[in-house]
Amino acid sequence: MSYDAVFFDLGGVLVELKSIREGYALFIDRLAAEHDLPNDALDRWKSALGDYFKGREGTEYRTAREGYRVATRELFDGSPPPESAWRETFETASEETARRVDGAVEAIRAVASEDTHVGVVSDIDTDRAHGLLDQFGVADCFDAVTTSEAVGYTKPDPRMYETALDAWGGDPADAVMIGDRYEHDVAGAVDAGLDAVAFGPDARGPKATYEISDLRKLPDIVRGTR
Repeated sequence: MSYDAVFFDLGGVLVELKSIREGYALFIDRLAAEHDLPNDALDRWKSALGDYFKGREGTEYRTAREGYRVATRELFDGSPPPESAWRETFETASEETARRVDGAVEAIRAVASEDTHVGVVSDIDTDRAHGLLDQFGVADCFDAVTTSEAVGYTKPDPRMYETALDAWGGDPADAVMIGDRYEHDVAGAVDAGLDAVAFGPDARGPKATYEISDLRKLPDIVRGTR
C-alpha cells in the first residue's frame, strides 16, 4: 500500500546519535580550556545529565535545555559561570559536530516531492528540532513538527502521535512512522494505528511493518512500490 503521510523521528534517523555525543565532548573540551575542570569532567557532566532524565515521571518530558543547565551546574559544584558564558559554546559545538545520517536528506526530499504530508514526531526540544532541520537544509520539506517539548510527553505516549495526526487531519491507517527505537517509534506508532518502518537493529521487533537499513529505501515504501 502507499501512504498519505510519513512521520520522521530525528535522533538516529536524521542526525547521527554519535555526532550528538561528540558535540558534548567538544563542549567540555572548550569549557576546560577556559576553566580548571577535573580530568573526568565529561563523565561527570554526562552522568548528571543522565540522572536528570532518569528523574522524570513516566513519559513526562524533561527538556534537554534544562538538563544541560543542571549538568553544567553540577560540573562546577553548583557555582557555574553565567549561562550566557557557556550556552553559546555548547550550541556552537553541537552544530559543528552534528552529522546527518547517510541517505536521510535524500529520503526526506524524495518523500516531500510527492503529494504526501511530511511530519516530525520526536522526543526533542522544539528549538533544537527546527535548528536541525534548518542546518541540514530540509526545513521546507516538512508540513508540521511535533516535539515532546510542545506536547509535554515522550513517545510512546499516544498523545505524541495524536498531536501529529491532528496536525495532518488524516486517517492513522494511511500514515507511516520511521524511527530507530522499537518501543518508542515502532510499537508506539503501531499502537496508535499507524504502520511503522524500523530503521536499524534497535528498532526491529514483531510490530514493525517494514525493516530497512538504508533510508533511501523509504520513498518506495511510502509510494507503495516496494
